[in-house]
Amino acid sequence: MNGAQSRGTGFSTRDHTDFAHTGPGTLAGAYLRRFWQPVAMSGELAPGRAKPLRIMSEDITLYRGEGGRAHCVAFRCAHRGTQFSTGWVEGDDIRCFYHGWRYGPDGRCVEQPAEPDPFCQRIRIRSYPVEEYLGLIFAYFGAGEPPPLPRYPDFEAGGVRTTGSYVRPCNYFNSIENGVDPSHVAFVHRRSAFTDHGLVDVPIVSAEETEYGLVCRATRSTGVRLTHHMMPNILHIKGSPADGASGWTDAIAWRVPIDDEQHLSLNVNLVHVAGEAAPAYEERQRARAGEPPPVNELARRMLAGELHVDDIGQPPYIVGVQDTVAQVGQGVIPDRANERLGRSDAGILLVRRLWARELRALAEGQPLTTWRRPDRVEATAGV
Repeated sequence: MNGAQSRGTGFSTRDHTDFAHTGPGTLAGAYLRRFWQPVAMSGELAPGRAKPLRIMSEDITLYRGEGGRAHCVAFRCAHRGTQFSTGWVEGDDIRCFYHGWRYGPDGRCVEQPAEPDPFCQRIRIRSYPVEEYLGLIFAYFGAGEPPPLPRYPDFEAGGVRTTGSYVRPCNYFNSIENGVDPSHVAFVHRRSAFTDHGLVDVPIVSAEETEYGLVCRATRSTGVRLTHHMMPNILHIKGSPADGASGWTDAIAWRVPIDDEQHLSLNVNLVHVAGEAAPAYEERQRARAGEPPPVNELARRMLAGELHVDDIGQPPYIVGVQDTVAQVGQGVIPDRANERLGRSDAGILLVRRLWARELRALAEGQPLTTWRRPDRVEATAGV
């Protein structure tokens, strides 16, 4: 089709390798919107409160009804455009701060206090399906009825489960590609918990497509470490115990665009510990907790030449600093046309091929791959 617009889709096939831009009207954005995306941690939103969010270059309002159920609606009131999050939550409804128009969670206007002849039946704002799972709030931004929210039985098992999040000032696809690039561990994380756990060699890298996306294998002298990329934007890694008192860890992360120049990572970790080991592990984690780590500020100073990574010791958040420096250092949106990739980039090449295949199919109105999440993913072997 040579880049021509595909009949009936509104997209051009020339966009099928543009993974970076995800705002309204973009091909990659339309693809991501076909999947449930986490937008916040459940604990961030108290009953009766609202907060503004920006996801894929669109502003939205997330609020929790007084009964505890989370809802997601448009950013502004249909009346005069005031930001909803400044208003009041009443039951499961939200009332505008400016003139008191009240809306239900389905976006329908239900009250116009200052209107002698209310015309609520003609007013409806955008609303989005919401579900909570694994301590995260998920929303669906696509058209029509949403698919069932995928489940991850690996994370429903017993143990200590925690959630976390961070904002990284670069495109979300930088982070996706970093996740399937095991070669960087030997250099970016040469002084970190990774090397403490034996990830010290430069690995031999291979990757293959799976029913959920791809698996990347990094073969070292100590064994084979597996990285699972679940389409379109999920990383799942199984980690070995940190010490004799800890259990194996399942870690999953969604890389969600805020806009094209920054992304939100929402993360769930499950440490497989039981009995007396579970509260002991939780206590150790509480002892390590403190002020939010200055990851982005330290990375900014390193990229400005004011610090080197070797100047900051080895705090618990060192991996986050190292990854931020590497990913932001590529450019907020990298110049991929001038890269020179090799065999060690097998995971990167494959994830790009999968994305390009799906985006081309979407542009041409062809069937998309139905990705199937397994109940369990293969465990890391040897390290």
